[in-house]
Amino acid sequence: MKLATFDYKGDTRIGVVADAGIVDLSVAAPSLPRDMVALVSDDKAMAEVRAAAAKGNAIPLADVHLRAPVPFPGKVLAIGLNYRDHVEESGQPMPEHQVWFNKQHNCITGPFDDVALPAVSSLLDYEAEMCFVIGKRCKHVPKERAHEVIAGYFVGNDVSVRDWQLRTNTWQIGKSFDTHGPIGPWIVTPDEVGDPHALDIKCWVNGELRQNSNTKHLIFNCFDQIAHLSQAFTLDPGDVIFTGTSGGVGAAMKPMQFLKVGDVVRVEIEKLGYIENRIVPEKADTVIG
Repeated sequence: MKLATFDYKGDTRIGVVADAGIVDLSVAAPSLPRDMVALVSDDKAMAEVRAAAAKGNAIPLADVHLRAPVPFPGKVLAIGLNYRDHVEESGQPMPEHQVWFNKQHNCITGPFDDVALPAVSSLLDYEAEMCFVIGKRCKHVPKERAHEVIAGYFVGNDVSVRDWQLRTNTWQIGKSFDTHGPIGPWIVTPDEVGDPHALDIKCWVNGELRQNSNTKHLIFNCFDQIAHLSQAFTLDPGDVIFTGTSGGVGAAMKPMQFLKVGDVVRVEIEKLGYIENRIVPEKADTVIG
């Protein structure tokens, strides 16, 4: 199934994407949870979704605004240096251990929403990534059972402000600017994805192919990641994981190619769909309260 969060007629809803559009679960199955995290973490509710979607009337996708499928994640965790070609282009040694950082939840934005070029930097870069969302609270999960806690997969762009990222030993701030975590267009459930480590992943900037890889090249795959993280802390339903990017980022090009106002970045992953975001100038207004 493909599960989406969307705005329609002034309300935010969740639904199932079908050939004809999107079935609003609040109409097709009013007894089901109205929140995406509550839905994907409830096995009984998930079992009822297919039947509800089959009998519901679809709203054309053109009539809705797709939001981030998990609009308000708990933790947003991202792994760095997780494709060999990206490690090599970054001039870093091959990691012996998984390299993790936080992206603040405020960075999360919709699959087709604008991404802001910060007022404080012009070194804006893209990173095409497969993401997944945790569906079950878990701790100390062995690798062979890690698939049990994944509610589904989607497309992401780990947008990065390179000077803010690299001027300190911790990458968190440079990876967490507002709007710098577009995800979507929907959650694809594991039964529809099959092997998550055999998917083509590509990124275009203004129609130019910049990244072209496959998730089979992950150094630490999704299940390695869950096994590692859950040794340290509990993973909760709604936590979003960015799994790493391949070679081809703008900072590694010669000369470097950073994103500019008006650029359009498209990230597409086999079976998961695509997201596409336009770069716009940040509105650097003071906000208090």
